[in-house]
Amino acid sequence: MAAYGRPTLRDLFDESPTPHIAHPPRTHHRDYYIATDGSFRESNGGLGVVIETRDGETVARRSVADAVPDNNVAEYRALHLGLDLLAARAPRDASVGIVLDHDDLAANVNRAALAARQPRQGPPHPYRVPITTRHHWRGIRARVAGFREIRAARIDSGVNPAHCLANAPDQYAFVNDEPARCVLPSLTTESPGPQYPPPSRANRHTGNASD
Repeated sequence: MAAYGRPTLRDLFDESPTPHIAHPPRTHHRDYYIATDGSFRESNGGLGVVIETRDGETVARRSVADAVPDNNVAEYRALHLGLDLLAARAPRDASVGIVLDHDDLAANVNRAALAARQPRQGPPHPYRVPITTRHHWRGIRARVAGFREIRAARIDSGVNPAHCLANAPDQYAFVNDEPARCVLPSLTTESPGPQYPPPSRANRHTGNASD
């Protein structure tokens, strides 16, 4: 389970706004949650990934030093890495919640998720993707389309559990040696009854879907 005193990724997802897209109640309670972050410095950079089940069980963590040309590439590359890790450990029919501290990336993921479900219509609004991230964005879109349902929410970097992994890979490299795990979320902890948005979103929910 999650460490005492630290919110699970599910908690962070449920309490954070989903940028530029309606978040109907049925989309809560995902099977898996991913937190990613990328850091950029002139001398070095890093990628951080944390993956948990909805029960708070750790699936995988990564803290990787990486030379990146700018912060956008770091953020996109970190999410690409996280989705690749999850795709190797989760069934294709899994639903996924993503938390990250890059608003445009979160919005692009949500647009890509809608476009994957309505390929003839495409995204509801154009993607805003920096040219330096185009190769990673292609991989992210492929992973987004590969899961049953996926949604991204933005959180502050101060509460992002992947932040320290991205910013101090020399101190957290030990997480890369953790054994590979394929953890299935409990099927008995969720009620099939109606779901309601948490208080932070209750006043934002309307009956109209919008981007």
